[in-house]
Amino acid sequence: MKKLLFTVVLATIGFIHQSYAQEITFGAKAGLNVSNFSGGDADRNSLIAFHVGAISEIPLGQRFSLQPELLYSRQGSEAQDVVKIKVDYLAIPIMAKYYIVDDFSIELGPQFSFLINDKGEYINSDLPDADTDASNFDFGANVGLGYNIGTNLFVQARYNFGITTVVENPDITNNVFQLSLGYKF
Repeated sequence: MKKLLFTVVLATIGFIHQSYAQEITFGAKAGLNVSNFSGGDADRNSLIAFHVGAISEIPLGQRFSLQPELLYSRQGSEAQDVVKIKVDYLAIPIMAKYYIVDDFSIELGPQFSFLINDKGEYINSDLPDADTDASNFDFGANVGLGYNIGTNLFVQARYNFGITTVVENPDITNNVFQLSLGYKF
């Protein structure tokens, strides 16, 4: 009896694993970034930029899934109408998704970002671009919403709260609002 029960449990787990493995989807997304730095006492304006990359969605149950992503993301800020600070990252968000209803999800997860490029562009000046001394690694927490439009198309809105400092003294962190449009293959 124990062997039969064990065999049934293993077969069920294997069937569930195989059925979910077949539903793993891959896709691409791109969209708008509205970013700003927080911390310190400088007067800053948001920087309008972009993000683009690849996603995968891995079902973990009927309403839960995991969505790892690999994104190129431009972030930064404009300081006192003098300089635009641009920091480009290779970002790896890992989002846990819960589908409230069939196509509408709430999302939460960490984001690991690795600096690719950083520069300060002076506005209305002949001064050359400058290095910002930004940290090579940025860690943040994401919270957002997603909606599947049909089978392949989706939209997402997300906010990234910077946890680690981009620049120290004063401690400055990234904060980014993202609006994305994507396609699952």
